[in-house]
Amino acid sequence: MSEFHVEIGAKVSFSKTVSESDVYMFAGITGDFSPNHVNKAYMEKSSYGRLMAHGALMVGFMSTVSTMAIAHTRMAEETPVSLGYDRIRFLKPVFLGDTITVEYEFTAIDIERRRSTADIRITNQDGELTTVGQHILKWVPNG
Repeated sequence: MSEFHVEIGAKVSFSKTVSESDVYMFAGITGDFSPNHVNKAYMEKSSYGRLMAHGALMVGFMSTVSTMAIAHTRMAEETPVSLGYDRIRFLKPVFLGDTITVEYEFTAIDIERRRSTADIRITNQDGELTTVGQHILKWVPNG
């Protein structure tokens, strides 16, 4: 094992088809009923022509892969906690029915500060990059 709980270059991924129910349940939970997400007639008149998923839902999927990335690293002496997501950009919309793949890759480790950084990329079924961001984990002492 390395000096740290994770290694630079370690990756995990998660794929899912974004359904209408995903978007409507997310809208109900968050209260974000923007017509971009829940008003089909409105969006059919836009240049997009159809409903799109919430950007914040994509951030939720980023959380999914971060949990996957640390699932096997729980150590008796430290617990990883999220310090947040940086540099999030929504490059292309994710439409209902799109199948996305969320990739999480550790890119930096700061042993002294007990932090790790990962790059996150979301692509659609056509390989188009839709969303990017970085995630910072702090590894805190137990007990």
